[in-house]
Amino acid sequence: MKILKFGGTSVGSVENLNRVKEILISDQDKKIVVCSAMSGVTDQLVNLVENIKFRDSEAITRNLHRLEDKHIDVIDALIKDQDLRSTLKNGLSLIITEMFEVSSQEYSEVVNSRIITYGETILTYIFSGYLNAIGVSNVLLDAKEFMFVGSVENPSIEKVSKKLNKVLDNNIQSSIYITQGFVCRDENDEISQLKRGGSDYTATIIGAALNATEVQIWTDIDGLHNNDPRYVEHTHPIAHLTYNEAAELAYFGAKILHPQTVSPVVGKDIPVLLKNTFDPEASGTVISNKTYKKGLKAISAKDGITAIKIKSNRMLMAHGYLRRIFEVFDNYNTSIDMITTSEIAISLTIDDISNLDKIVKEIESYAEITVEQDHSIICIVGESVINDKNSYKLFEILNYIPVRMVSYGGSNNNISLLVDTKDKIPTLRFLNEKLFHFEKKEVVA
Repeated sequence: MKILKFGGTSVGSVENLNRVKEILISDQDKKIVVCSAMSGVTDQLVNLVENIKFRDSEAITRNLHRLEDKHIDVIDALIKDQDLRSTLKNGLSLIITEMFEVSSQEYSEVVNSRIITYGETILTYIFSGYLNAIGVSNVLLDAKEFMFVGSVENPSIEKVSKKLNKVLDNNIQSSIYITQGFVCRDENDEISQLKRGGSDYTATIIGAALNATEVQIWTDIDGLHNNDPRYVEHTHPIAHLTYNEAAELAYFGAKILHPQTVSPVVGKDIPVLLKNTFDPEASGTVISNKTYKKGLKAISAKDGITAIKIKSNRMLMAHGYLRRIFEVFDNYNTSIDMITTSEIAISLTIDDISNLDKIVKEIESYAEITVEQDHSIICIVGESVINDKNSYKLFEILNYIPVRMVSYGGSNNNISLLVDTKDKIPTLRFLNEKLFHFEKKEVVA
């Protein structure tokens, strides 16, 4: 069994859906196909949630009709048979009616999750119907029947496996199964979601649950590049990454992967392939437990970082001081990305500022605390990179980069730099030139 995941851009138009169809029929292996919503739809549903919060019935109606019209256009373009068109449109109408009913309820986290996961429900319903219409037999699976993950951070692979195998046993006649990414059920079996980009995570959870031979993540780029191609010229796809390298790059900003994508498959040694929907023959990137080459592999960047400096009111930090600081962040479920310490101060970074005011208020009762926003973390990743000659070269060129903080040695696989966000792009370009020996396009001020 293979697991193939297609993102919003890959399913974002009629033309692209036909590309996905060609990819599916070119491989005769049994497969589960995990689909995101069409590009732009989840953003529209997030706006709908805001309408629900403010009980704006006119905006709710307008949003839902716009959503229905968008998908009616897709049905009209895909399906030639008039009877099947009518059938699919009637089914779509039932889904929209259900969405109206959910939208009439008072806002809650469950309502939020139900609404923003409808994009995947609608897309898979239409795509499955289209495939059957052209003779590509498939079975549409409802992810809400088996994605009982419990904790998003520590999903219950065993429970998903039990539920999913039961669903598959009832549908053994097919070699292609279509299902939704992103949607799941939480600890209370309520409908929930795996956060934006979570369809990657869905695919690897399913892969681990079924002991799949491989998981394929299909996007609009030839695998994971060694730097951000949106800002840097002369980047190239990386042929092989270890699980650890991929996890570091995803956590620190590589947009092609959800940060938790590789965690479910690591213990099962299931390879993850990053492929290009628009160039299926491109080799892409293979993520596995095999190390093909040590040393520097890639650079990624994570925006929206807040730096916090905490200075002890005493000349030296007392016993238990660090624990006391960390407990504050833990109590507010706020993860720390980078940290450095000295005799009297701690500097750290976070990306979730939803509880920042509460954290500051609690800590300033016994320490001086300063907060700076608009920072970015630049992460330099490679197997044993801290022991590689490139790490020495990196520290030689730090004089030319306006670094605010360095994290080094916490992992053998990465060196992290904190910079002002305004300096992110020139720093990425400068590092690309110095570490990968490409022509420099801009000098860091």
